[in-house]
Amino acid sequence: MHRTPMTPAPARRSLLRALGGGALLGALAGCGVPAAYVAPGDRSGADLSTRDKRLTVANWPLYIDTDDQHPNRRPTLDAFQKRTGIAVDYSEEINDNDEFFGKISPALMNHQRPGRDLIVLSDWMCARFVHLGWVQEMDRSRQPNVARYLDPLLRSPSFDPGRKFTVPWQSGITGIAYNRRKLGREIRHVSELWASDLKGRVTLLSGLDEAYALLMQGNGVDVTEWTADDFHRICDQVERHVRSGQIRRFTGNDYTKDLVSGDVLACQAYSGDVIQLQADNPDIRFVVPEEGAELWADSMMIPDLAGHKASAERLVDHYYRPEIAAELAAWVNYVCPVPAAQDILAASTDKDTAALAENPLIFPDASMRQRLVIARDIKSTERLEFARRWNAIVGL
Repeated sequence: MHRTPMTPAPARRSLLRALGGGALLGALAGCGVPAAYVAPGDRSGADLSTRDKRLTVANWPLYIDTDDQHPNRRPTLDAFQKRTGIAVDYSEEINDNDEFFGKISPALMNHQRPGRDLIVLSDWMCARFVHLGWVQEMDRSRQPNVARYLDPLLRSPSFDPGRKFTVPWQSGITGIAYNRRKLGREIRHVSELWASDLKGRVTLLSGLDEAYALLMQGNGVDVTEWTADDFHRICDQVERHVRSGQIRRFTGNDYTKDLVSGDVLACQAYSGDVIQLQADNPDIRFVVPEEGAELWADSMMIPDLAGHKASAERLVDHYYRPEIAAELAAWVNYVCPVPAAQDILAASTDKDTAALAENPLIFPDASMRQRLVIARDIKSTERLEFARRWNAIVGL
């Protein structure tokens, strides 16, 4: 979402190494799913000219499967190139949404080619691109897997109903992480962050787009249609808790260090980070509060004037093949936007792989799904006012 993916946990690297250099599909071959499966007659790039059989992709670091024995190899991406004949130039150049916006916006603003055919940004930033008209609508006739397998919970964010311009790469949940053993009790509600036994041992996310939805949900707000009054109400509350010393600090991804050290007992957190922390410390818990939590996505977009749109559309659809989605999910450990991948993992004869299918932070169960909501994005007319208010609190 609004974060740089963490370095994969040793336990996850060990799992993939045990599965043969990260090739999960190879491990699942005994279940009837061969590695890099190519159906007879499957020539997805056959209708493209030689000039069009290329593609430039910009993504976040550590956000795709790699082969431990050959780190420059990316099994799911290699499978796409083998199947379609489309050469992919894949770069991990996105480290921050705003920074990348600044890098690519001059070209888009001046109606010039952006130099990338497919980019992956957090949905709140995708909303900005969509509203500015800097994104090409995707052709679903080239994306049967997206049409069939995209999680219904992710299909219609307010900024892009029907996902015509964006398709989730991976998804995740912003909820609460806490140390069960050190705290000595469970946390089930957002309001529990303000309990007296947590004074000075709570952190919130520093980014406006990362923090506001969960806090509003704690107030019982429907975050699909929140108002300015709802926003200023949470700011008033947070400001009080900063001044009282309840909130230790505001963080980026470095909240994980405080949580592991014990300096912080409870914090706003991302589901995928907590899966990785739990590999070393099972006392770390993640909770979707009773009031609900924000479901978000980092999504793929084809920028305006990108030169290889058809190739980009095929790559998007490739990652919605359940067997490919399963391999990617096993590596990155965020919420998989392809629920059908769960059965692929569950069918594995490897118990550790099969266990991933039962993890609700990768495949949320029915109860959790009822509490997950995609928040409406902050409108351009609101952003300046809201950012000023929030940043003033973070800087206290």
